[in-house]
Amino acid sequence: MLLKSPPALGPLLAAALLMGLAGCSQAQSPKAPDAAKPAAAAKAGDYPAVLKGIQKHGFEVVGEFDAPGGLRGFAGVVGGQQPAAAYVTPDGKHVVVGSLFDANGEDVGAAPLEKLAAKPMSEKMWNKLDASAWVRDGRADAPRVVYTFSDANCPYCHRFWDAARPWVDSGKVQLRHIMVGVIREDSPAKAAAILTAPNPSAALLENEHNFDKGGIKPVAKLTPEVANKLDANQELMIEMGFQGTPGILFKDDKGMLQRRSGMPQGQDMDLVMGKR
Repeated sequence: MLLKSPPALGPLLAAALLMGLAGCSQAQSPKAPDAAKPAAAAKAGDYPAVLKGIQKHGFEVVGEFDAPGGLRGFAGVVGGQQPAAAYVTPDGKHVVVGSLFDANGEDVGAAPLEKLAAKPMSEKMWNKLDASAWVRDGRADAPRVVYTFSDANCPYCHRFWDAARPWVDSGKVQLRHIMVGVIREDSPAKAAAILTAPNPSAALLENEHNFDKGGIKPVAKLTPEVANKLDANQELMIEMGFQGTPGILFKDDKGMLQRRSGMPQGQDMDLVMGKR
């Protein structure tokens, strides 16, 4: 099951937005928030007029960088999430979005794009994850943190939890489950049972250990406070670009935020969790 898909962007930008969809969830997409936009955005008046054509397709310019051949290079973010470079032609009438390579096969926009767009965006999104209503799974002092949007009824979330045990049990990784309730009618009540338990971490484990038997017992009624937390978590899940659970986020070796939709497959699990 998948969330409602966002409106399609123009063909120029479509490739930059592709993400793998897997797992399960179902919800309506709320209005996209502005909080994940990079802070380094320049004044719109400084941009060539031709950039307005791609801005209406979801390309947000955050800064300019030097480009060869008389081109003007601009770092941006597509759909609020995907860093991308745009190059304006010398006559100022055309713009190309994508990679520009030199004679050595090097992407001339890679370094400035990382500095101007990717790194600021990664840190802002990571801070938003940290401020959400999550449940710790693993040692508090684990050297690696991985966030996952989880529904208590999601079988793929359960499979990810089970596959992560070698890393979590060894103290190498701390999973932070951002609880959502979107799959079944009792999903919000089960998420509430975990979030409001005296020991939410223990309640999470109870749900996972008894998953095949129905999991944790749902609460009889959601309080407004918990309902607001679940709504905020669901909005954050969509803001982070996920249309299904689990939605997994982690930092790579460069400290850049990376995403995986659904259960990681094969060697991808090692990229998400790090060395065993």
